[in-house]
Amino acid sequence: MRNIIYRIVIIAFIAGISSSCTKSLEQLPFDEFATENAFVTATDFENGVRGIYSALIAGGYFGSSDGGSLLSAPDVMSDNATLAQAGRNTKSTLHTWRYSPSSQNLSNLYRDSYTLIYRANQILFYAEGFTGESKANIVAEAKALRAMAHFDIVKNYGKIPTQSNDANGSIGVAYVTSPDPTIEPARETVGVVYQKIVDDLVAAAADINTVNPVGRMGKNAVNTLLSRVYLYMGQWQNAADAANDVTATVAPRNDVVGVWEDTSRSGLVFYIPNEVGVIDNSIGVTWSQGGLTSLIPEYVVSLEFYNQFASDDIRKDAYTMPASNNGAGISYNGIKKLFGRPGQFNGKVDYKIFRAAEAKLNKAEALFNLGMETQARIALDEVRTKRYLTPPSGETGDALRDAIRLERRLEFAFEYQRFYDLKRWGVGIQRTSAGDQADGSGTSSEVLSLPAGDYKFQLPIDQGTLDQNPNIVQNPGY
Repeated sequence: MRNIIYRIVIIAFIAGISSSCTKSLEQLPFDEFATENAFVTATDFENGVRGIYSALIAGGYFGSSDGGSLLSAPDVMSDNATLAQAGRNTKSTLHTWRYSPSSQNLSNLYRDSYTLIYRANQILFYAEGFTGESKANIVAEAKALRAMAHFDIVKNYGKIPTQSNDANGSIGVAYVTSPDPTIEPARETVGVVYQKIVDDLVAAAADINTVNPVGRMGKNAVNTLLSRVYLYMGQWQNAADAANDVTATVAPRNDVVGVWEDTSRSGLVFYIPNEVGVIDNSIGVTWSQGGLTSLIPEYVVSLEFYNQFASDDIRKDAYTMPASNNGAGISYNGIKKLFGRPGQFNGKVDYKIFRAAEAKLNKAEALFNLGMETQARIALDEVRTKRYLTPPSGETGDALRDAIRLERRLEFAFEYQRFYDLKRWGVGIQRTSAGDQADGSGTSSEVLSLPAGDYKFQLPIDQGTLDQNPNIVQNPGY
């Protein structure tokens, strides 16, 4: 049954859809038109919802090795990874913060996000006339996915509300709710966009099923995302409350390695199976190719970050790996996340989107900002006691704040979050001059720092979008 579900996910959105013109594609962009006969039965809507999810695994979103994929871009743009000289120089424009309206950046994320949004809006439009008992859940999933896509583009192309005092009034993105693919929307302010994201997620959380089929969001996934959005907004109590609504438990220490080798589902609240013969994407090539003794890395764990892992931290075994290229006589601190299932190094592992550990760390940070240090430390320790044999504890004041931030860095290493955490904290990015080899020798990344407040924390809108939609304005500095 699961194979049948995921064959549906990777085919076209629905039967009977025709292609749009190129101009409409690039305006938002959108890619397909629905017909008035496309959504009639409950099965039609179920298939349509699966079509929304299929956009999540497109190349610019959580796809395979696309130059702008969220699988690796947030770590590439931050301080967790060092560019490896043996690789193909992928995402080097992102790594050096030399992106421009005409360069390879996250423009494919922009395109694929609006593709998802268009599909969600089609479901929501036709669901108004649907009376089946599954309607509430279908509408909730579409709203949750629409909110998620807008969130993923606004955090890249706009400021994050806590980033600076002027963030909420600065330009964000177009929050699109119309099913019409020919519109030419203007960008709205960051504050308006985030409120619309919250509105969609709150509505979704109220009506979505507690558990949906594998590969689809349920109530825990929506509340995890909602807690993150509130955290980005600086709405600390709301962030803690949403985190409290997540009932999934943090993966225990003994399961952590297995989670990333697909032998355990512990602590996962939303994942998409990447099955051989169905989706079958080698997503791990975004970090490296080859085996442990023949590794050709695109990026390696930066030596400074590698040394942050305590010897009894199970995440060091789960997320990093000693590797080499014997032919070249080089040793690496390789990135193990996405490397492969047991005995494999083909990068074919499941897409992990949300995990229960995030709810606890979101809660810890929110409670700290509310001045509730004891409660914040308790939430933090719900993760730390499941990661270390002898977990650190007892911090107060700035030391507790720093401990919460360190645990976020360690827990979500190479998992789509680091750049945005630094951005929302309003701090700069500082890399060390250590090289790409395991002992710090070799060649360091070319550019080592991005100052706090630099305009490069907001990515440029690509030139094609500006040319096609006269209402879209470029970000300052480009």
